[in-house]
Amino acid sequence: MPIGGLALDVPGSGGNINAKITTAVVITCVVAASSGLIFGYDIGISGGVTTMEPFLEKFFPSVLAKASEAKTNVYCVYDSQLLTAFTSSLYVAGLVASLVASRLTAAYGRRTTIILGGFTFFFGAVINGFAANIAMLISGRILLGFGVGFTNQAAPVYLSEVAPPQWRGAFNSGFNFFIGFGVVAANLINYATANHRNGWRISLGLAAVPAAIMTVGCLLISDTPSSLLARGKHDQARASLFNLRGTENRADVEAELAELVKSSQLALEARAEPFRTILERRYRPQLVVAVAIPFFQQLTGITVNAFYAPVLFQSVGFGSGPALIATLILGLVNLGSILVSTMVIDRFGRRFLFIAGGIQMFVCQEAQFSLHQTCQKLRHGSKSHQILRQHQNLSVPLYPQRQDSDSSLQ
Repeated sequence: MPIGGLALDVPGSGGNINAKITTAVVITCVVAASSGLIFGYDIGISGGVTTMEPFLEKFFPSVLAKASEAKTNVYCVYDSQLLTAFTSSLYVAGLVASLVASRLTAAYGRRTTIILGGFTFFFGAVINGFAANIAMLISGRILLGFGVGFTNQAAPVYLSEVAPPQWRGAFNSGFNFFIGFGVVAANLINYATANHRNGWRISLGLAAVPAAIMTVGCLLISDTPSSLLARGKHDQARASLFNLRGTENRADVEAELAELVKSSQLALEARAEPFRTILERRYRPQLVVAVAIPFFQQLTGITVNAFYAPVLFQSVGFGSGPALIATLILGLVNLGSILVSTMVIDRFGRRFLFIAGGIQMFVCQEAQFSLHQTCQKLRHGSKSHQILRQHQNLSVPLYPQRQDSDSSLQ
């Protein structure tokens, strides 16, 4: 049953299929994309929490002791194996979960996997909010990691399969938008709770809110037609597609369903030996691109900068409050760039955004390096000038002259 009657006619991009953006498509994609909230919230919240003194005092007192002794550079005070376990346990669990999630997504559907990830993340957030020791804290982080791994695997696939083909880029970028929104929301919460004794509990515990919103929302939507067809549920797939596309133009919906059935059959044939198939010579360019793009994106350090932004700002002399404000500014810039890319991705294409983004990162990083080198030279020049002035002000010459032996005897 369609959720609403609002629909926008969009010129079809594939064959004679005239896809439409209906209210059902928008609501369904917003619900699925909201799974990015939990990942974005965790990225923003964890770095801020590790700068809160009550949190460090309870779980990492050695780090707090080092921080109190540090004068200018506080970066090395975070050299703690326990603190590293707290931050990295989520990503290790997420890596393991992503390997399992691919099979779960194929066997039980995208929607079920997202719901499972939401429940797992919810319980992890509750455990972290009530954590009494480091074991509870890391256990909660592991559950959060499983939740992130499940949702990050299933949500983008769900969005790609539900969105109209000609607007797939814009709808799929909704997942990134919610990640950015989650980061900004977490930064605001960190700033608001930084001076409270139990502020870290509020920050960590509130992660349950986006998880609950996403989980409840996914319980109210259906699985994707492609997923239902892959599991042999043809009638449900047909009903789901009509719900998404509307019933005004049944011929277009039937044509799209036929294309999905054909694609599903091809996918089932290729699923027998998926890893052997992807290693074939004809798929090598796609394999290289699929591996190289995320690999080099991670090597730029963007994820590390986003996660540890408050710590990095503190290490260069920012106070706790200013460091959180600077992190918030970074989050807002990121959110704004996502909005811009959403508006242009289907008009100019993915390749254009890759090239534009790569040029911007290269120019900005080179500019940052040049600025750093200039500041270092100015700092060393200033120190040398100060040393010279100190020697000039001394009553004893910098290079004492040797007296003659005769004059010394007299």
